[in-house]
Amino acid sequence: MSTLEGRDGRALVVVDLQHGVIDGAHRREEVLATVTDLVARARAAGVPVVWVQHHDDELVRGTPPWQWVDGLGPADGEALVEKSFGDAFAGTTLEQTLAGLGTAEIVLVGASSEQCIRCTLHSAVVRGYDVALVAGAHTMVDLSEYGLPEPAVVIGFLDSVAASGMEWPGRRGRSVTPDAVGF
Repeated sequence: MSTLEGRDGRALVVVDLQHGVIDGAHRREEVLATVTDLVARARAAGVPVVWVQHHDDELVRGTPPWQWVDGLGPADGEALVEKSFGDAFAGTTLEQTLAGLGTAEIVLVGASSEQCIRCTLHSAVVRGYDVALVAGAHTMVDLSEYGLPEPAVVIGFLDSVAASGMEWPGRRGRSVTPDAVGF
């Protein structure tokens, strides 16, 4: 249903599963296990996996917090996109990477739900992609001391927003369970 002409492929986009982003995150181990399974399934089916890695003044390239969590990270030949903003499309090569792969639908997983996942989800749909946000495969740390609701509420809200009608002409965002992702 995407509006991107000449594209009909699907890609798994893994956002910011780095130590400094998800250490201490809500349901961290469960989310990592789900993402690890999705990555393995995508690779086995020949579906491209695109890795998005954040860096900024607080998450400095080459430092331990910037590193991928153990067991996850790009395999040889998989695309790596570096970003410095919440939106994985902003100031990055993500659009060119996905175009080169013929991607029309993004299967979205990673962190942080309240910022990078939310921004990337909306930006992708606005740009013409269909997006499947995988429930149980994105997470965030507890930011309630800064006025946000508890992580489970924010994550549930984002899943609900995606599931309940993120539709623009010719494309949509939706929430899917891990088992419903068909690679």
